[in-house]
Amino acid sequence: MVTVSQLAVLAGEQLQAYRLINSKFPPIALFDDVANADEFDVLYQIQALTNPRLQNEVGRLELIPRAQIPFGIPGCSYAIAPFTHINPAGSRFSDGSFGVLYLAASMETALAEVQHHQNQYWSKVQGLNYERFVFRGLSCTFIDEAMRDAVSIAMDDPVYDPVDYTHSHRLGKAIKDAGIPGLRYNSVRMQGSHCWALMTPTPLSSITQTAHYEMVWNGQITSVSKISIA
Repeated sequence: MVTVSQLAVLAGEQLQAYRLINSKFPPIALFDDVANADEFDVLYQIQALTNPRLQNEVGRLELIPRAQIPFGIPGCSYAIAPFTHINPAGSRFSDGSFGVLYLAASMETALAEVQHHQNQYWSKVQGLNYERFVFRGLSCTFIDEAMRDAVSIAMDDPVYDPVDYTHSHRLGKAIKDAGIPGLRYNSVRMQGSHCWALMTPTPLSSITQTAHYEMVWNGQITSVSKISIA
């Protein structure tokens, strides 16, 4: 198995990467309305008195230290959501016990990754003959300082297994436990491209909306189209 110590350390370049989220999930305005943790705590307590859905909207705040929330950046709520709304089923580099923010080197790569996982998910829903899903494209600026680089690992290594995430879960947990901010790795769904798995939102300096994309389900995803600009 690949270990953290075998991976090169990235130098700290400012990068642009991309992400897709389901458009039914709006930004959580509370994170974007304040400039620091003290203001957030005050506003959260005030809004909690009148908004019974607030806890569902912001997610499980106990899962992320206040010091890791990049208050004041454009799109702060987009940066926080993967860490307070965790998928219990897990993902490539998480066993479901912690959140990961996944980014792709290009929007085409992000689309390929999301299309694969949408096919996997909806193929298990019986009786679904037709549906359309709309995703919001996001452009993310971040610095990869101190992250580890797994792109040199051969694609036949178990960490890149297309189905079995056992080895990638172990690597992701090791990265997380070591306090490393993230990992660059090869995209399994688009050959020749790569992605990042961020273990904390602190490297991010902005997340802005780009375009919307539609995926049409007809027993599988049969088309992917850009339907609007930002």
